[in-house]
Amino acid sequence: MSELFWFEKYRPRSFDEVVDLEEVKARLREFVRSGNMPHLLFYGPPGTGKTTMALVLARELYGEYWRENTLELNASDERGINVIRERVKEFARTAPVGKAPFKLVILDEADNMTSDAQQALRRIMEMYAQNTRFILLANYISGIIEPIQSRTVMIRFSPLPKEAVFARLRYIADNEGVKITDDALEAIYEFTQGDMRRAINALQIAATTGKEITEETVAKALGMVSPRLLRETLNDAFRGNFGKAATQIYGFVVDGGIGELEIVKQLHREALKLDVPEYLKPEIAYIIAEAHYAILRGAHGLTQIYGALAKIRKLLKYTAST
Repeated sequence: MSELFWFEKYRPRSFDEVVDLEEVKARLREFVRSGNMPHLLFYGPPGTGKTTMALVLARELYGEYWRENTLELNASDERGINVIRERVKEFARTAPVGKAPFKLVILDEADNMTSDAQQALRRIMEMYAQNTRFILLANYISGIIEPIQSRTVMIRFSPLPKEAVFARLRYIADNEGVKITDDALEAIYEFTQGDMRRAINALQIAATTGKEITEETVAKALGMVSPRLLRETLNDAFRGNFGKAATQIYGFVVDGGIGELEIVKQLHREALKLDVPEYLKPEIAYIIAEAHYAILRGAHGLTQIYGALAKIRKLLKYTAST
């Protein structure tokens, strides 16, 4: 198995290699075709392709000279806006390599910058606009001040659909010579929720257990409970076999070493898939949220989980009898 992280090894190098994101690709292709572009702001959850798309755009714009014409910075790593200002100034003072009309600065985690730092960044963007373009990457648009938003074209990146994640994971598994079951793909998606980077990392970790990846190996590799086992436990509790369900939960925590907080998070996802009236699901979510909050506040984890299951069972039993 390659020592390189798979999410880097299989990072797309062109628009054609990027899965999904068709509307985003169409807009960026137009910038490449025209040879010009405004400042851009990519925002959306982690692992949805923001960094990948920024690097692909750089490759498409500059070809073999993309590294010479692109500066990557991370707002979390830099110690202050003065550092960014000096690095941008040093980078922008030289002419672009090749026939490019401008250079490109990619600033990751821009929403982690303070408001004052962002105000200074706004001035930098204006000062060097003649020969430098900026692509800002952010998880939360609310973390970016309005003056920067108004000076950029904002593009939203949504969590990737299940089919796109499955296709990419199968492609990587085939190239790495490992087999993966459909249940394992479902489990990875459940654990990562459309975050492609986390999904590929999960695949690589699970692949260390052998040449075939199953739901159980995925859960074990990630320190989670198998979704199938958790669903069975939930069904036992809701059918009234509470002792068996409690024993299972106890085994997950004590024997399996799974944290109570992780179990509560999984319970939230699995319980909302129950075949129950829709009007009950907010109440079920609230019961689990109370247990989650209590555990965060230091309450005994197993006791809170048992209590949540009992409350949900009582709620469903009462509803069925009315």
